[in-house]
Amino acid sequence: MSLFLTAHSLSKSFGSQLLFENISFTLSQGNRVGLLGPNGSGKSTLLKILVGEEPPDEGSISKRQGLRIGYASQSPEFPSVSLEQLLISGVDGGSEIDKLTKARILLSKAQFENFEQNASELSGGWKKRLDIARALMCDPDLLLLDEPTNHLDLAGILWLEKFLAREKTAYVVVSHDRYFLENVSNRMIELNRCYPQGLFCCDGNMSEFMDRKEAYLEGQAKLMRGVASVVRNEVAWLRTSPKARTTKSRSRIVRAYDKIEELADLQQRSNVKKLNLDFGASERETRKLLVTKNLGKSLGGKELFKGVDLVLSPGSRLGILGENGTGKTTFLKVLAGHIPQDIGTIKYAQDLKLVYFDQHREHIPGHLTLREALSPTSDVVNYRGHEIHVNGWAKRFLFSPERLNIPVSCLSGGERARILIAKVTLEPADILFLDEPTNDLDIATLEVFEESLEDFPGAVVLISHDRCLMDKVCTQVLALGAQQQFYADYSQWEQAKSNQKVAPPSVKKEERILPTTPSKKMSYKEQKEWEGMEAKILDTEQRIAELQLQLEDPHLTSEKSLEIYHALAECQKKLEVLFDRWQELERLKA
Repeated sequence: MSLFLTAHSLSKSFGSQLLFENISFTLSQGNRVGLLGPNGSGKSTLLKILVGEEPPDEGSISKRQGLRIGYASQSPEFPSVSLEQLLISGVDGGSEIDKLTKARILLSKAQFENFEQNASELSGGWKKRLDIARALMCDPDLLLLDEPTNHLDLAGILWLEKFLAREKTAYVVVSHDRYFLENVSNRMIELNRCYPQGLFCCDGNMSEFMDRKEAYLEGQAKLMRGVASVVRNEVAWLRTSPKARTTKSRSRIVRAYDKIEELADLQQRSNVKKLNLDFGASERETRKLLVTKNLGKSLGGKELFKGVDLVLSPGSRLGILGENGTGKTTFLKVLAGHIPQDIGTIKYAQDLKLVYFDQHREHIPGHLTLREALSPTSDVVNYRGHEIHVNGWAKRFLFSPERLNIPVSCLSGGERARILIAKVTLEPADILFLDEPTNDLDIATLEVFEESLEDFPGAVVLISHDRCLMDKVCTQVLALGAQQQFYADYSQWEQAKSNQKVAPPSVKKEERILPTTPSKKMSYKEQKEWEGMEAKILDTEQRIAELQLQLEDPHLTSEKSLEIYHALAECQKKLEVLFDRWQELERLKA
């Protein structure tokens, strides 16, 4: 396995805050690394150091000669140019037709249809896709992706998983999406000062990492107990009279103080702070908090949803699913009373207390200090009738008092998310409306967040692309789209989507459902069409495989590449049509 780069004893601070210190690791060909760490541990900064955008305070990076690195940032912004022009402008050398061909192939892989649309006008999710395509324009040996699933809907995340599986490049991906990391990683690295080396590396996906991390931390806890026992004995010996401590015992004195120092280091590393999160609830006992009948809404002439009947009671946990543009946020705002519905009714319980969490964090002014953001009017906050000093309130959300005067603009995305959660917890609520609350939260915070939602006695309506969160928290999900449908949980919705396909293209011929005698509902022409359907599908799949193989030819001319690309797109569309038609004929046969 070819070594790509080695990080030697890297250290980096941001102002007075130490991000990481003296960390070392290697990245090699074939590595598909998931990079984890608490909010503010320096994951994004580390990627910038690897790509050369930021220097380390100490240490160095050794790279293989000629190594090409592609980088997709956490919050990409683009000038007002077409998608094609944006991708082409970032590539040095090569003919225009070569660059144009490569740009169109990558844009097609990212599922863009209009290559001439304005890059600056894309939504957050599509900007993520475009930034990944831009990073791939240089044919990187190593791809660095910073929070690529943020702002992607579930369909976008599933696309990204398949996209990364197809690409042959090695990559490092920063993400807190546990299902995503499970599916795309073969190696995990966690930045965390609870480890002696400042990071923990292991081969395997997210599940294997969690097992090994748990075993490691258990071992560290046992070591700490053993050292503590030794230290107690040594301290007792040190307290004895000077006569017992002869010159021959000086080495034991040195060892005793070494053990005391080792114990202090273990205790400091093992003292992992945990978010103290508890959503405030009213004392309401009403069984029906919110009831909708025949709810409907359109925007810009497009119907988003209609005919939605819903009852929210204490303990309800409703998840909202759907692709970008299906009206998830609009539905949440209609339920919360922020915008009116077009048709239908919403009935609220008397004096209902609603709290809305906005996915857009820009409304926290960057010039405010952390102190002002947490407690705008004074040095205390009122939490359930008790006054808490802002220092103590900050500690509940893992902010040290020393950082209270830092501007919000200097905080990480996860730290700003914790500020908003702190604001939400101050408000007593019967219903929590949460629009993508988990963006940028680290895994430890996510787990506490899940527990807090499960313990909240009121109702929760949640939009999230975090499949693990949806599975653990939601008692019901509503899928928006062409039609509205309720499911018991995310997994049932995912299963229903997969069942819509008769058979995936990867199924082998001998595994396919072979045609049987058709029913009399089919016409003679439909019967003949149905009998020849399997052969057409197999021929089309074979043609797709041939075209994909041709695209891998390094001696292919740019003109021929463009021709093959168009042929491949046509074959893929044809295959989709064939499967849809086969499904129609199967229904007639049944």
